[in-house]
Amino acid sequence: MPPLPIPRRHALLAAAALLVVLAVAGRTLAGADERAQEAGGPAAELLPAAPPPAAKVVVHVAGAVLQPGLYELREGSRIADALARAGGPTAKADTAAVNLAAPLADGMQVLIPSRVAGAAGAAAGGSSAPGGAAARRVSLSGATVEELDTLPGIGPVTAQKIVDYRTANGGFRSVDDLDAVPGIGPARVEQLRDLVTP
Repeated sequence: MPPLPIPRRHALLAAAALLVVLAVAGRTLAGADERAQEAGGPAAELLPAAPPPAAKVVVHVAGAVLQPGLYELREGSRIADALARAGGPTAKADTAAVNLAAPLADGMQVLIPSRVAGAAGAAAGGSSAPGGAAARRVSLSGATVEELDTLPGIGPVTAQKIVDYRTANGGFRSVDDLDAVPGIGPARVEQLRDLVTP
């Protein structure tokens, strides 16, 4: 027995209903994708993230360097990097007295000391004075900025502060007076005690 023909009106209604169902399903899927992107879902994860800005540190390089001053370097840089940015050490720099591998911290001062000519000569060939006397000491109350700059840990900036202090206070009465000079603390005073006189 042959199948009964479907009335044309029923066929049109079924097709229209199918189109409505497909349209609603498409709109629902499109809205879900937009919401996933706004919420940072899988579609948003496909976009490349902008790299974070590199952190920086600012340090003050002073002492026996060719170009002392403030320098900005990448976080994680070492004292050797700061020394290179400052033009490198001068001929009288004592870089062996500084840990060049130490990491930099924001706001720190990198102080490159100068070699002491008298101390170096005494170490190399013994005392130059008869009877084993110590090498000539630097006079805090009479030395020039250049002479003070030869002391370990004393760069041109600190040497000028020593001269300014003695000008304002009438000289030094003892080596311990160095502790009152900005930038010189008790540890530096002890380091200089046998190299200077008031």
